[in-house]
Formats: sequence, C-alpha cells, structure tokens
Amino acid sequence: MATDLTLVIANKTYSSWSLRPWLALTHFDVSFDEIVIPLYQDDTSSEIRKHSPAGKVPVLHHGSITVWESMAIMDYLADAFYDRRWWPADPHAKAHARTIAAEMHASFGPLRNAMAMNLSKIYPARKWADDVNSDVIRVQEVWRDARSRFGADGDFMFGDFTIADAMYAPVVARFKTYAIELDATCAAYAAAILSLPAMQKWTAEAAEEPWVIDHYAPPESI
Repeated sequence: MATDLTLVIANKTYSSWSLRPWLALTHFDVSFDEIVIPLYQDDTSSEIRKHSPAGKVPVLHHGSITVWESMAIMDYLADAFYDRRWWPADPHAKAHARTIAAEMHASFGPLRNAMAMNLSKIYPARKWADDVNSDVIRVQEVWRDARSRFGADGDFMFGDFTIADAMYAPVVARFKTYAIELDATCAAYAAAILSLPAMQKWTAEAAEEPWVIDHYAPPESI
C-alpha cells in the first residue's frame, strides 16, 4: 500500500514508544506505510538518522512534514485526521485525558527501567524495588480514576479508545509480561487493551520478528 503517511518504528517485540502511535493509527483506520528499523544492529543509528535528527523512533512522515516523538505524532494526527475522535469530546474528559497522557510521557522512569517491554516473554511474579512498586500503584490509580469518572460508556478509560489509552497500552503489555497482580477494574481494563484488534495485530506481527535482544530480559530479582 502506497500512502503519503509513513511511520518509522523499531522492533514490535520491544519498542513501547513505537507501539503508541502505531496502535492509534491502526485503531482509527488511518492508512499508512511502515518502516521497521531493528534495534541494536550495526546500522541502527545511521538508519534512524535518515528519518529523524533526534536519532530515535518513532518518526512520522506525512508528505513533506516530519514529526518525531510519540505524543507529538499523535497530537499531529488528531489535527490532520480530525474526522476521528482521538480525544474525548467532552472538554473535562479531554483535559483529563491529555493530563494523564502527559503523565505517562514524563513519568514512571523506575517502572520503564525495571520492566522493559518484551512481548516474547512471560516472567513469574517477583519482588520489585519500592520505586517500581510506587509506579505500579500509580498507574492503577490512573486507570481506576479515569474509568470511574469517564469510562461508563465503554471498556476504556474514557469509554471509547483514545490517545490516552494508546499511551498506557505498553504498560498493559509490561504488566502481563511481568505477572503484575491487578484488581478487578484494572484487570478488566488491561483485558480490553489486549483484546483490541490493533493490539492483537501488533502482538502477532511481533511474534514473527526474527530479532532477539537478550538484555531485554530482566535479572532474576529486582
């Protein structure tokens, strides 16, 4: 398929930041081409820099326009394809969705560092450091709060799927990989994300990838 929209991403098994805009594009049925640049290859850096001066993925090309960084890409898409409902329609809900999306973008460093996204593995439950546990607790607070206040009309944080859900989808995948115990509300939300057709497509395509990155496996205890 040839389109004027191309998303440059890294390995689907491991790249949480690539997943976010890919998931949104696919869910909202926006046609795009994709370029996959596998991580930790000899030419990874040079290949990425052909698309972005920042040297990171994801990168979106839309005609002559180039946008890099996941949140910027999805904000751009919401403006460019305004016939889709990327954010909640209600101003209060939209403000909240933007806030928690930004929180995911800017926070949760301990969780990211300890629980690398790895769709090829399921690890047994283990003990985590206090700062990681705090992040796990906060993520579930975010989900419960949004679901209770804005999610009555659907299975996602704001009822229908939005950019906010795309931002938290990789954390859902991490919680599955690392056997994080969830309460009933959060488990139902996680199940909705994992059952999303776009998420299942990404996961299936990740399973077909030939690349394995050994250091994405965690140590025995953290």
